[in-house]
Amino acid sequence: MLDEDRLFPLEGRARNLARGLYSEVRDLPIVSPHGHTDPCWFAENQPFPDPAQLFVTPDHYVFRMLCSQGVALTDLGVPRVDGGATEADGRKIWRLFARNYHLLRGTPSRMWLDHSFHHVFGIDRRLSAETADWYYDHIADCLARPEFLPRALFERFNIEVIATTEAATDNLRWHRMIRESGWSGRVVTAYRPDGVVDPEMAGFADNVALLGQQTGFDTATWDGYLDAHRARRAFFKDHGATSSDHGHATARTEDLPQADAAALFQKALRGQCTADEADAFRGQMLTEMARMSLEDGLVLQIHPGARRNHSDPVMAVHGRDKGFDIPGRTDYVAALRPLLNAVGMRPDLTVILFTLDETSYSRELAPLAGVYPCLRLGPPWWFHDSPEGMMRFRQMATETAGFYNTVGFNDDTRAFCSIPARHDVARRVDCAFLATLVATGRLAADEAPELARDLTYGLAKKAYKL
Repeated sequence: MLDEDRLFPLEGRARNLARGLYSEVRDLPIVSPHGHTDPCWFAENQPFPDPAQLFVTPDHYVFRMLCSQGVALTDLGVPRVDGGATEADGRKIWRLFARNYHLLRGTPSRMWLDHSFHHVFGIDRRLSAETADWYYDHIADCLARPEFLPRALFERFNIEVIATTEAATDNLRWHRMIRESGWSGRVVTAYRPDGVVDPEMAGFADNVALLGQQTGFDTATWDGYLDAHRARRAFFKDHGATSSDHGHATARTEDLPQADAAALFQKALRGQCTADEADAFRGQMLTEMARMSLEDGLVLQIHPGARRNHSDPVMAVHGRDKGFDIPGRTDYVAALRPLLNAVGMRPDLTVILFTLDETSYSRELAPLAGVYPCLRLGPPWWFHDSPEGMMRFRQMATETAGFYNTVGFNDDTRAFCSIPARHDVARRVDCAFLATLVATGRLAADEAPELARDLTYGLAKKAYKL
């Protein structure tokens, strides 16, 4: 079912060049420096429950499309926040998914799923209402075998290292279990402090108090709060972390006098911040985290621009992260200036910028990364992690930022079986782009193979200190 030349240029010479480049990188190990797979999978190494729980219920890329055509999330087994009834029969969920599989035609999700079905499960027929039960039985039978356990798949996927993402107050028990198990797979964590730096997040004050209990610092004070962050970052580094990750609504940064920052922190603890003050506090904490990165070496990732939980009714029934996060316009030039004035010229700091606003690539992000030593551009993320999105990124960013102010590819996914598919798409698109540069005389043919390897493997390892 899979075209061996998919995503390559149509023109003969460029297509042949892309084939050659791809042959050199297709089997390189996967470096997955940012994502959301569950470390419990690798710690306990238990079979995945059933095909629906593996491919449908946890994947917002899949169920948001079905939801857009009137399929109820409860019918897809998506949990309710009140514990109310949702469909629990995996076969029924799978049949519903199969009947609607055509809705994914032409989308990245369809390409990832077809790749997973073919390469992971050896399937050579298309999913449909007619093949639904055959698919379900075949995949379920595979999942019961030792070679389909999470660790076996990790090794089969040729994953060299994978980073998960945990809240600042997480106890990291699964990472300890992995480390103590003696298994050779490398699974590291990343420090995600949103719950203790965002005054608008539910339970903020309680989370800050827990941060204090975990570290022994008085987090009712500004200095104690900062020291608690330093302690938790050190704890995460001890569990393999090389990066922190910040999912703020905007890219705003601030560099307030410390007395003003302390006063703003007190307002946040009391729940008295206006929306603008809450945003200012998040911005101040990005600058504080950048300074901490100069101390401890963690790479700082900024993932702004998601207008999260857009549907109030879905939020009320199903909670956060259920496919209703929508991209929004994002400013970077003015927003990042306070942080960049403070630490932007430090080459020993790495700040990786992501965006959901593609219009900012050539106008703002590439020019910023093309001059500030600390900045790197993250790959296309979320709604733009598609072949077209990846190609647009290269076209818009390369002319100003070049290749070496980018960081290769990361999959940023919860869908474990899609990881090799996503990396394969990125490798094919990058090889297609490089082949076009060679064919049009903009890149020497002998430089392209080294560059392909860097984009596939080397840049991610270097940027994320892996």
